Amino acid sequence: MNPEQVSALIRQAMPDAEVLVQSDDDTHFAARVISDAFAGKRSIARHQMVYATLGALETHTRAEWAANPGRTGN
Repeated sequence: MNPEQVSALIRQAMPDAEVLVQSDDDTHFAARVISDAFAGKRSIARHQMVYATLGALETHTRAEWAANPGRTGN
């Protein structure tokens, strides 16, 4: 992905947002997202809202990962 693609995903889910995404290597990204949808939410909830737009974050314990026989990746 590149910064424009990441920005597009965020804007698709948060149409009112002002979004700036930067990357030097198209692997690691820095994003600034300004949206009234963040009103009244703590920082962690704001981050979760943005992560949800990307659909790219999975979290597992080692036991959960080992118990999933259909997994892909490392």
